[in-house]
Amino acid sequence: MANKYPGVAARGMETVQLLNSHTTKWRVKVDWNEAGLAAGLPANLCLKANWSGSFDNVDIHAVEARFYHFLASEMKVPTANCYYADWDDDGSAHGLLVLEDLNDRGGHFGHSTQHSGVDMIASNLEGLAGLHASLWGSEKISKANAPWLQTQMDTPVDSDQVRIMWQWIADNLNDPNFRAIAPKHYLDDPRRVERAFDRLGELERAYDAPYCIALGDCHQGNTYILPGGERLWLDWQLVRRGRPWRDLTYFLVGSLTIEERRAHHRDLLKQYLSYLTETGVPGIPSFEEIWEQTRLWVMYGIQAWVANHDSWGQNGLPMNERFFAAGEELGTWKILLGE
Repeated sequence: MANKYPGVAARGMETVQLLNSHTTKWRVKVDWNEAGLAAGLPANLCLKANWSGSFDNVDIHAVEARFYHFLASEMKVPTANCYYADWDDDGSAHGLLVLEDLNDRGGHFGHSTQHSGVDMIASNLEGLAGLHASLWGSEKISKANAPWLQTQMDTPVDSDQVRIMWQWIADNLNDPNFRAIAPKHYLDDPRRVERAFDRLGELERAYDAPYCIALGDCHQGNTYILPGGERLWLDWQLVRRGRPWRDLTYFLVGSLTIEERRAHHRDLLKQYLSYLTETGVPGIPSFEEIWEQTRLWVMYGIQAWVANHDSWGQNGLPMNERFFAAGEELGTWKILLGE
Protein backbone atom coordinates (compact mmCIF):
# COMPACT_ATOMS: atom_id res chain seq x y z
CA MET A 1 0.00 0.00 0.00
CA ALA A 2 2.96 2.32 0.62
CA ASN A 3 3.63 2.31 -3.13
CA LYS A 4 0.51 4.43 -3.52
CA TYR A 5 0.25 6.01 -0.07
CA PRO A 6 3.76 7.05 1.09
CA GLY A 7 4.50 6.26 4.70
CA VAL A 8 1.38 4.17 5.26
CA ALA A 9 1.69 1.10 7.45
CA ALA A 10 -0.70 -1.25 9.17
CA ARG A 11 -0.13 -1.43 12.91
CA GLY A 12 -2.37 -4.47 13.06
CA MET A 13 -4.90 -6.44 11.03
CA GLU A 14 -7.58 -8.96 11.94
CA THR A 15 -9.66 -11.31 9.83
CA VAL A 16 -13.38 -10.57 9.70
CA GLN A 17 -14.31 -13.23 7.13
CA LEU A 18 -12.55 -15.47 4.62
CA LEU A 19 -14.40 -16.71 1.53
CA ASN A 20 -12.94 -19.06 -1.09
CA SER A 21 -14.68 -19.82 -4.39
CA HIS A 22 -13.29 -18.98 -7.84
CA THR A 23 -11.22 -16.43 -5.95
CA THR A 24 -10.42 -15.53 -2.38
CA LYS A 25 -12.27 -12.68 -0.70
CA TRP A 26 -10.66 -11.76 2.60
CA ARG A 27 -12.50 -9.20 4.71
CA VAL A 28 -10.15 -7.55 7.18
CA LYS A 29 -10.11 -4.80 9.79
CA VAL A 30 -6.94 -2.73 9.72
CA ASP A 31 -5.37 -0.48 12.34
CA TRP A 32 -3.63 2.15 10.20
CA ASN A 33 -0.82 4.40 11.30
CA GLU A 34 -1.16 8.19 11.09
CA ALA A 35 -0.21 8.24 7.40
CA GLY A 36 -2.94 5.74 6.64
CA LEU A 37 -5.53 7.71 8.55
CA ALA A 38 -4.44 10.93 6.83
CA ALA A 39 -4.80 9.22 3.46
CA GLY A 40 -8.41 8.39 4.33
CA LEU A 41 -7.95 4.63 4.22
CA PRO A 42 -10.92 2.89 5.87
CA ALA A 43 -10.48 0.36 8.62
CA ASN A 44 -12.71 -2.19 6.88
CA LEU A 45 -11.41 -3.59 3.60
CA CYS A 46 -11.80 -6.60 1.34
CA LEU A 47 -8.71 -8.15 -0.24
CA LYS A 48 -9.34 -10.13 -3.40
CA ALA A 49 -6.84 -12.48 -5.02
CA ASN A 50 -6.34 -16.16 -5.86
CA TRP A 51 -5.23 -17.84 -2.66
CA SER A 52 -7.76 -20.67 -2.99
CA GLY A 53 -5.53 -22.85 -5.14
CA SER A 54 -8.28 -23.12 -7.77
CA PHE A 55 -8.48 -21.79 -11.32
CA ASP A 56 -4.78 -21.08 -11.59
CA ASN A 57 -4.88 -21.80 -15.32
CA VAL A 58 -6.71 -18.59 -16.23
CA ASP A 59 -5.83 -14.91 -15.99
CA ILE A 60 -9.02 -13.54 -14.46
CA HIS A 61 -7.27 -12.10 -11.39
CA ALA A 62 -4.75 -9.99 -13.29
CA VAL A 63 -7.47 -8.85 -15.70
CA GLU A 64 -9.64 -7.54 -12.87
CA ALA A 65 -6.70 -5.76 -11.24
CA ARG A 66 -5.86 -4.04 -14.52
CA PHE A 67 -9.48 -2.99 -14.96
CA TYR A 68 -9.55 -1.26 -11.58
CA HIS A 69 -6.15 0.34 -12.21
CA PHE A 70 -6.76 1.58 -15.75
CA LEU A 71 -10.49 1.85 -16.44
CA ALA A 72 -12.70 1.83 -13.34
CA SER A 73 -12.51 5.62 -13.06
CA GLU A 74 -13.90 5.91 -16.60
CA MET A 75 -17.12 4.09 -15.81
CA LYS A 76 -20.32 6.14 -15.52
CA VAL A 77 -21.91 3.68 -13.12
CA PRO A 78 -21.00 2.82 -9.52
CA THR A 79 -18.17 0.39 -8.91
CA ALA A 80 -16.54 -0.62 -5.65
CA ASN A 81 -13.93 1.83 -4.38
CA CYS A 82 -10.51 0.34 -5.04
CA TYR A 83 -7.62 1.54 -2.88
CA TYR A 84 -4.94 -0.53 -4.54
CA ALA A 85 -4.63 -2.81 -7.56
CA ASP A 86 -1.55 -4.68 -8.71
CA TRP A 87 -0.65 -7.77 -10.71
CA ASP A 88 2.30 -9.92 -11.73
CA ASP A 89 3.64 -9.76 -15.28
CA ASP A 90 5.62 -12.98 -14.90
CA GLY A 91 3.05 -15.15 -16.65
CA SER A 92 1.40 -16.31 -13.43
CA ALA A 93 -1.63 -14.02 -14.02
CA HIS A 94 -1.87 -13.26 -10.32
CA GLY A 95 -3.62 -10.07 -9.27
CA LEU A 96 -4.48 -8.38 -6.00
CA LEU A 97 -7.21 -5.87 -5.18
CA VAL A 98 -7.72 -3.88 -2.00
CA LEU A 99 -11.39 -2.89 -2.11
CA GLU A 100 -13.78 -1.21 0.25
CA ASP A 101 -15.84 -3.51 2.43
CA LEU A 102 -19.22 -2.99 0.82
CA ASN A 103 -21.01 -4.06 3.97
CA ASP A 104 -20.30 -0.53 5.21
CA ARG A 105 -22.56 0.88 2.48
CA GLY A 106 -25.70 -0.35 4.22
CA GLY A 107 -27.09 -2.25 1.24
CA HIS A 108 -26.88 -5.95 0.43
CA PHE A 109 -25.20 -8.29 -1.99
CA GLY A 110 -27.23 -9.71 -4.83
CA HIS A 111 -27.74 -13.40 -5.43
CA SER A 112 -28.35 -15.18 -8.71
CA THR A 113 -31.77 -16.48 -7.67
CA GLN A 114 -33.02 -13.37 -5.90
CA HIS A 115 -36.54 -12.53 -7.02
CA SER A 116 -36.17 -8.84 -7.78
CA GLY A 117 -39.31 -8.48 -9.88
CA VAL A 118 -39.80 -6.99 -13.32
CA ASP A 119 -39.96 -3.37 -12.16
CA MET A 120 -36.61 -3.49 -10.36
CA ILE A 121 -34.89 -5.27 -13.24
CA ALA A 122 -36.32 -2.70 -15.65
CA SER A 123 -34.89 0.06 -13.47
CA ASN A 124 -31.50 -1.68 -13.29
CA LEU A 125 -31.30 -1.65 -17.08
CA GLU A 126 -30.59 2.09 -16.94
CA GLY A 127 -27.42 1.34 -15.01
CA LEU A 128 -26.48 -1.46 -17.40
CA ALA A 129 -26.94 0.86 -20.37
CA GLY A 130 -24.78 3.43 -18.59
CA LEU A 131 -22.09 0.81 -18.05
CA HIS A 132 -22.01 0.00 -21.74
CA ALA A 133 -22.18 3.63 -22.83
CA SER A 134 -19.25 4.63 -20.61
CA LEU A 135 -16.55 3.75 -23.16
CA TRP A 136 -18.71 2.98 -26.20
CA GLY A 137 -16.50 3.12 -29.29
CA SER A 138 -13.71 4.74 -27.28
CA GLU A 139 -10.07 4.59 -28.34
CA LYS A 140 -9.25 4.08 -24.66
CA ILE A 141 -10.31 0.45 -25.02
CA SER A 142 -8.68 -0.15 -28.41
CA LYS A 143 -6.06 -2.86 -28.77
CA ALA A 144 -3.43 -0.16 -29.21
CA ASN A 145 -4.30 1.68 -25.99
CA ALA A 146 -5.46 -1.24 -23.84
CA PRO A 147 -3.50 -4.27 -25.08
CA TRP A 148 -4.26 -6.14 -21.84
CA LEU A 149 -8.03 -5.92 -22.44
CA GLN A 150 -9.18 -9.09 -24.13
CA THR A 151 -11.75 -9.09 -26.90
CA GLN A 152 -14.99 -10.91 -26.23
CA MET A 153 -15.05 -14.50 -27.48
CA ASP A 154 -11.58 -14.01 -28.98
CA THR A 155 -9.55 -15.13 -25.98
CA PRO A 156 -9.15 -18.64 -24.58
CA VAL A 157 -10.92 -17.93 -21.28
CA ASP A 158 -14.01 -17.15 -23.37
CA SER A 159 -13.71 -19.35 -26.43
CA ASP A 160 -12.44 -22.38 -24.50
CA GLN A 161 -14.70 -21.87 -21.49
CA VAL A 162 -16.61 -25.11 -22.01
CA ARG A 163 -13.41 -27.11 -22.30
CA ILE A 164 -11.82 -25.39 -19.29
CA MET A 165 -14.89 -26.12 -17.17
CA TRP A 166 -15.67 -29.60 -18.49
CA GLN A 167 -14.88 -31.47 -15.26
CA TRP A 168 -17.61 -29.49 -13.47
CA ILE A 169 -20.03 -29.96 -16.36
CA ALA A 170 -19.39 -33.71 -16.14
CA ASP A 171 -20.14 -33.61 -12.41
CA ASN A 172 -23.51 -31.98 -13.05
CA LEU A 173 -24.35 -34.49 -15.76
CA ASN A 174 -24.21 -37.17 -13.05
CA ASP A 175 -26.59 -35.26 -10.78
CA PRO A 176 -30.18 -36.61 -10.96
CA ASN A 177 -31.62 -33.19 -10.08
CA PHE A 178 -29.73 -31.58 -12.97
CA ARG A 179 -30.70 -34.34 -15.38
CA ALA A 180 -34.36 -33.88 -14.45
CA ILE A 181 -34.43 -30.33 -15.87
CA ALA A 182 -31.98 -30.62 -18.78
CA PRO A 183 -33.29 -31.05 -22.36
CA LYS A 184 -33.14 -34.63 -23.59
CA HIS A 185 -31.23 -33.63 -26.73
CA TYR A 186 -28.48 -32.18 -24.52
CA LEU A 187 -28.32 -35.20 -22.22
CA ASP A 188 -28.15 -37.49 -25.24
CA ASP A 189 -25.20 -35.51 -26.62
CA PRO A 190 -23.60 -33.29 -23.92
CA ARG A 191 -20.89 -32.06 -26.28
CA ARG A 192 -23.62 -30.19 -28.15
CA VAL A 193 -23.02 -27.32 -25.76
CA GLU A 194 -19.39 -27.19 -26.86
CA ARG A 195 -20.28 -27.10 -30.55
CA ALA A 196 -23.01 -24.51 -30.04
CA PHE A 197 -20.72 -22.31 -27.94
CA ASP A 198 -17.96 -22.56 -30.55
CA ARG A 199 -20.45 -21.39 -33.18
CA LEU A 200 -21.48 -18.46 -30.97
CA GLY A 201 -17.81 -17.46 -30.83
CA GLU A 202 -17.50 -17.63 -34.62
CA LEU A 203 -20.52 -15.38 -35.07
CA GLU A 204 -19.31 -12.87 -32.49
CA ARG A 205 -15.85 -12.63 -34.04
CA ALA A 206 -17.45 -11.93 -37.43
CA TYR A 207 -19.94 -9.40 -36.03
CA ASP A 208 -19.44 -5.78 -37.11
CA ALA A 209 -20.57 -3.34 -34.41
CA PRO A 210 -19.01 -0.78 -32.04
CA TYR A 211 -17.10 -2.08 -29.05
CA CYS A 212 -17.81 -1.14 -25.46
CA ILE A 213 -16.82 -2.40 -22.03
CA ALA A 214 -18.70 -5.59 -21.20
CA LEU A 215 -18.77 -6.83 -17.61
CA GLY A 216 -18.71 -10.38 -18.92
CA ASP A 217 -20.28 -12.21 -15.96
CA CYS A 218 -23.40 -10.12 -15.54
CA HIS A 219 -25.76 -11.87 -13.13
CA GLN A 220 -27.38 -10.65 -9.92
CA GLY A 221 -24.82 -12.48 -7.80
CA ASN A 222 -22.15 -10.14 -9.13
CA THR A 223 -23.92 -7.00 -7.95
CA TYR A 224 -24.44 -5.06 -4.75
CA ILE A 225 -27.77 -3.34 -4.21
CA LEU A 226 -27.29 0.09 -2.70
CA PRO A 227 -29.81 1.35 -0.12
CA GLY A 228 -31.63 3.34 -2.82
CA GLY A 229 -32.04 0.28 -5.06
CA GLU A 230 -29.31 1.08 -7.60
CA ARG A 231 -27.01 -1.78 -8.51
CA LEU A 232 -23.29 -1.50 -8.07
CA TRP A 233 -21.65 -3.79 -10.64
CA LEU A 234 -19.06 -6.20 -9.25
CA ASP A 235 -16.65 -8.89 -10.38
CA TRP A 236 -14.73 -7.59 -13.37
CA GLN A 237 -12.69 -10.78 -13.80
CA LEU A 238 -14.21 -11.39 -17.24
CA VAL A 239 -14.29 -7.75 -18.35
CA ARG A 240 -13.99 -7.52 -22.11
CA ARG A 241 -13.75 -5.29 -25.12
CA GLY A 242 -17.05 -6.49 -26.46
CA ARG A 243 -20.65 -5.79 -27.28
CA PRO A 244 -23.44 -5.44 -24.73
CA TRP A 245 -25.62 -8.37 -25.77
CA ARG A 246 -23.74 -10.89 -23.65
CA ASP A 247 -24.31 -8.81 -20.50
CA LEU A 248 -27.86 -7.87 -21.41
CA THR A 249 -29.00 -11.42 -22.19
CA TYR A 250 -27.23 -12.96 -19.23
CA PHE A 251 -28.69 -10.41 -16.81
CA LEU A 252 -32.25 -10.48 -18.11
CA VAL A 253 -32.72 -14.22 -18.62
CA GLY A 254 -30.99 -14.99 -15.35
CA SER A 255 -32.85 -12.37 -13.28
CA LEU A 256 -36.40 -13.13 -14.41
CA THR A 257 -38.53 -16.15 -13.68
CA ILE A 258 -39.46 -18.14 -16.76
CA GLU A 259 -42.97 -16.70 -16.63
CA GLU A 260 -41.67 -13.13 -16.25
CA ARG A 261 -39.34 -13.55 -19.22
CA ARG A 262 -42.11 -14.91 -21.40
CA ALA A 263 -44.35 -11.96 -20.57
CA HIS A 264 -41.83 -9.09 -20.50
CA HIS A 265 -38.62 -10.01 -22.33
CA ARG A 266 -39.19 -7.98 -25.50
CA ASP A 267 -40.47 -4.96 -23.58
CA LEU A 268 -37.42 -5.00 -21.31
CA LEU A 269 -35.10 -5.15 -24.31
CA LYS A 270 -36.90 -2.11 -25.71
CA GLN A 271 -36.45 -0.37 -22.35
CA TYR A 272 -32.71 -1.05 -22.44
CA LEU A 273 -32.56 0.22 -26.03
CA SER A 274 -34.31 3.41 -24.92
CA TYR A 275 -31.83 3.94 -22.08
CA LEU A 276 -28.87 3.29 -24.38
CA THR A 277 -30.26 5.68 -27.00
CA GLU A 278 -30.62 8.40 -24.36
CA THR A 279 -26.88 8.26 -23.70
CA GLY A 280 -26.25 9.50 -27.23
CA VAL A 281 -23.76 6.84 -28.27
CA PRO A 282 -23.54 6.19 -32.03
CA GLY A 283 -24.07 3.00 -33.99
CA ILE A 284 -26.78 1.42 -31.85
CA PRO A 285 -28.40 -1.52 -33.68
CA SER A 286 -32.13 -1.78 -34.28
CA PHE A 287 -34.39 -3.61 -31.88
CA GLU A 288 -34.71 -6.47 -34.37
CA GLU A 289 -30.93 -6.94 -34.42
CA ILE A 290 -30.76 -6.82 -30.62
CA TRP A 291 -33.48 -9.45 -30.42
CA GLU A 292 -31.58 -11.76 -32.75
CA GLN A 293 -28.37 -11.24 -30.77
CA THR A 294 -30.25 -12.09 -27.59
CA ARG A 295 -31.43 -15.37 -29.08
CA LEU A 296 -27.80 -16.28 -29.79
CA TRP A 297 -26.37 -15.16 -26.45
CA VAL A 298 -28.68 -17.37 -24.41
CA MET A 299 -26.03 -20.01 -25.15
CA TYR A 300 -23.52 -18.11 -23.05
CA GLY A 301 -25.79 -18.51 -20.05
CA ILE A 302 -26.43 -22.17 -20.81
CA GLN A 303 -22.74 -23.06 -20.93
CA ALA A 304 -21.96 -20.98 -17.84
CA TRP A 305 -24.58 -22.56 -15.60
CA VAL A 306 -24.17 -26.17 -16.69
CA ALA A 307 -20.69 -25.84 -15.14
CA ASN A 308 -21.82 -24.21 -11.89
CA HIS A 309 -21.27 -25.79 -8.49
CA ASP A 310 -23.50 -24.59 -5.68
CA SER A 311 -20.50 -24.61 -3.34
CA TRP A 312 -19.22 -21.56 -5.21
CA GLY A 313 -22.07 -19.55 -3.71
CA GLN A 314 -24.74 -19.39 -6.44
CA ASN A 315 -27.60 -21.89 -6.83
CA GLY A 316 -27.37 -23.54 -10.22
CA LEU A 317 -30.64 -25.43 -10.74
CA PRO A 318 -32.99 -22.41 -10.97
CA MET A 319 -30.59 -20.68 -13.35
CA ASN A 320 -30.22 -23.81 -15.48
CA GLU A 321 -34.00 -24.05 -15.68
CA ARG A 322 -34.25 -20.43 -16.88
CA PHE A 323 -31.55 -20.70 -19.52
CA PHE A 324 -32.61 -24.15 -20.73
CA ALA A 325 -36.18 -22.89 -21.16
CA ALA A 326 -35.02 -19.78 -23.01
CA GLY A 327 -32.78 -21.85 -25.26
CA GLU A 328 -35.70 -24.03 -26.32
CA GLU A 329 -38.26 -21.26 -26.67
CA LEU A 330 -36.01 -18.79 -28.49
CA GLY A 331 -34.54 -21.42 -30.80
CA THR A 332 -30.96 -20.87 -29.63
CA TRP A 333 -29.77 -24.43 -30.18
CA LYS A 334 -31.38 -24.61 -33.60
CA ILE A 335 -29.88 -21.30 -34.79
CA LEU A 336 -26.35 -22.14 -33.66
CA LEU A 337 -26.30 -25.78 -34.71
CA GLY A 338 -28.39 -25.42 -37.86
CA GLU A 339 -30.75 -28.19 -36.77
